[in-house]
Amino acid sequence: MQEKHYKEEKLKTELLTVSMGPQHPATHGVLRVEIKTDSEIVAEATPHLGYLHRCMEKHSENLDYRAVIPFTDRLDYLAAMNMELTYVMAVEKMLKTEIPVRAEYIRVIVSELQRIASHLLFFGTYAIDLGAFSPFLYVFQEREFILRIFEELSGARLLYNYIWIGGVWNDITDDQIKRIGTFCDTLDENLKKYHTLVGENKIFISRTADVGIINKDVAFDYGATGPILRGSGVNWDLRKNRPYGLYPKLSFNIPVGTGEKGKVGDCWDRYRVRVLEMHESIKIIKQCLAGIEAGPIMGKVPKIIKVPKGEIYMRTECARGELGYHLVSDGGKKPYRLKVKSSCFTHVSMLPAIAPGMMIADLVATIGSIDIVLGEIDR
Repeated sequence: MQEKHYKEEKLKTELLTVSMGPQHPATHGVLRVEIKTDSEIVAEATPHLGYLHRCMEKHSENLDYRAVIPFTDRLDYLAAMNMELTYVMAVEKMLKTEIPVRAEYIRVIVSELQRIASHLLFFGTYAIDLGAFSPFLYVFQEREFILRIFEELSGARLLYNYIWIGGVWNDITDDQIKRIGTFCDTLDENLKKYHTLVGENKIFISRTADVGIINKDVAFDYGATGPILRGSGVNWDLRKNRPYGLYPKLSFNIPVGTGEKGKVGDCWDRYRVRVLEMHESIKIIKQCLAGIEAGPIMGKVPKIIKVPKGEIYMRTECARGELGYHLVSDGGKKPYRLKVKSSCFTHVSMLPAIAPGMMIADLVATIGSIDIVLGEIDR
């Protein structure tokens, strides 16, 4: 009887290419991530951008300096006040304009309220990403107060054109100051309950701890900033390390990732850093409400602004990281060049480095933890 010889062959699999987005809630906007998967495991992840491109930087070359401000609103439309402030500060520095003290206080108040509103939206949408819906309703109700205050100040709920070159467009009233103070006290307590509901939830921890780890080396290599960098354990915040405006006079801490539930730099750390940042923003706002002075809200600015010939790079700490404007002037009424340095663009570029090896569900958790806005990426 002839012996049968069986050839041993290794099981070979082919990678499956899947598109996540651009019409997908998990990508938080019109982002397309091309994923190559081996079953449920991600082998490659390539982000594709450009679905929201509006030529903002080129448009700015055809607008006078004041007219650029509404275009900055549309970069990060969830943190428009922060987008305005950075651009306005760049122009003011080139003009050597002196800003009234009251306007400086108002700027810090609205900037920190905007940071809270942005982080609240992150909190709610991240909970939805991971399967919880109720937290979204709670934080949306909190965020509604901030939007209504902004509506009273600027007339708009999302895109404000409120921070002007030389100061702010509209003054804040004593009644608004009182209501903001009451809101801060209430939110400070409510955030603790929301964190217990979500951040200490066993399912949430298992979905975020030791997932999407961005260590210090990767964060530095890709130029990560803001909550992403601080979530990786790096103590860096422009408001402290390169202070501007009134921030040198204010007392607050910089939350960093500690690896409390897993390894330093995981999704849970990035979530927790943002929750702690909201508490610190409340602390900053309270100091400003207590110290705000009476006085004008606009400095001396010419009716027709002509910025002296030269260039400047201005950056500030926004809700999603460092935002920078490189402004070049030829001495005319319009910017010669305006280039935006986007933290979201930097952070989404990290996906090819951190995605391989994780499951598809973990990639959803990782993208959510980065908290991107496509308007800032595509511009």
